[in-house]
Amino acid sequence: MLDHCETKLKTNMIYNENCVDTMFRLPANCIDMTLTSPPYDDLRDYNGYSFDVLATAQGLYRAMKSGGVVIWIVNDRTKNGDETGTSFNHALTFKKVGFKLWDTMIFAKNNPFPGDCGKRYRQVFEYIFVFTKTQPQTFNPIEIASAAPGKAFSQARLERTGRRYYRGPQPIVTQPTRKASNIFFYSVGVNGNDLKGFKHPAVFPEALAKDQILSWSNVGDLVYDPFLGSGTTAKVAKALGRNYIGSEVSAEYVELAKIRII
Repeated sequence: MLDHCETKLKTNMIYNENCVDTMFRLPANCIDMTLTSPPYDDLRDYNGYSFDVLATAQGLYRAMKSGGVVIWIVNDRTKNGDETGTSFNHALTFKKVGFKLWDTMIFAKNNPFPGDCGKRYRQVFEYIFVFTKTQPQTFNPIEIASAAPGKAFSQARLERTGRRYYRGPQPIVTQPTRKASNIFFYSVGVNGNDLKGFKHPAVFPEALAKDQILSWSNVGDLVYDPFLGSGTTAKVAKALGRNYIGSEVSAEYVELAKIRII
């Protein structure tokens, strides 16, 4: 299926252009996974660039495979005491063009920026939306150790009157491992010894990219980042044996990404 994409654009390349232009030069139903964080709400100076969320969502809907996923990391700015709601507007826009909101995950920061938030709690997370056309074709869940492996529980279901427990033909036995929750904790800042990426104002953790790419794609799949920035998505995709395509309107960031993708 990768050859299908190679017919119009070479993979494992960064394209210095608007992502909408890249996506409409790709064949339809080509991308296995998209992982990105768009330049939302002027929270950072992305060399003065912004984007059209509707056009981007439409382009992704066309380019994504039926069983592919879009991982969209976004948050909200607070203006005059009022959160913008940009994250929710993005989610509703993706639903409007036909995507399903498959999951809403949380990127919680182990080391958030210190400071006084006034009459509100500290802002320590960002949303990770998972958008799909249909049920995801690939899901390799992260497993963690169970708290009580081997323990048997009666089966249960939730009814309108509340949770009711009942005995089924077999009890549920806790396995040695279970799926991780949809809240992920990462430290923001330096990714190992790679200091080059921090010439970009908003680098997301390589551990985040690794967890999501492993979860939603397989070796040889095509991973796309429409706002490649410093190149984290492409760098991690390549290291994990995936193919990649990146779009980035800033020539400065394209050169930065090329240095990091080795």
